[in-house]
Amino acid sequence: MSSDERLCKIVMRYRDELQKKIQNRKTEMEEDNNDHYMVYNALGFTSEEGYQIDYQQNVGRFLYKYAGSMLEELAINCFKHAFPQAQEKVKLINTIDKSPKHVEIDCLIDNKAYEIKWKDATTDGDHIKKEHKRVQVIKDAGYTPIRIMFFEPNREQAIRIQATLKKLYEDIGGEYYAGEDAWNYLMQETGVNLKEIFNKIKE
Repeated sequence: MSSDERLCKIVMRYRDELQKKIQNRKTEMEEDNNDHYMVYNALGFTSEEGYQIDYQQNVGRFLYKYAGSMLEELAINCFKHAFPQAQEKVKLINTIDKSPKHVEIDCLIDNKAYEIKWKDATTDGDHIKKEHKRVQVIKDAGYTPIRIMFFEPNREQAIRIQATLKKLYEDIGGEYYAGEDAWNYLMQETGVNLKEIFNKIKE
């Protein structure tokens, strides 16, 4: 099986699982109590529109979860194929405080500790504190923290948060790749053009 075929198989598995999840939720919603639609009605939405909003909200939540998990698995698969010694989901003891007890590395290759994100629209400043602690623990353990985020945020506050995170990684001696840089980095390290594979599937 070629590299492209292997990765496409992963994509198809996620697609099938997501569609089943959505269908099951749709069936569950047929039995839901919809008394809250009267509030939607008061705000100018019909009951049918209220149902579609609730339905799409469920679909969106599932879609975001599956998209993130799928892209993370694909990237790790690329790394593991190129670097057989790669380890996934490596936990380190939090040496700074007790919350959380452990810090997780998505993919560890020799001294490179990868954090893999499909995108991050976080606007909470507390996110920076948590990430600072995480990368410090990783650095103290003797690894180089590397963040790969395939899609950059659109909103101004989220963009500022990411700019702060990029500086955080660079200041601590780590690396940060986002957007096109992330796709290119993965291709340079593994030889796999994952973005091109997605484009082929879309076609």
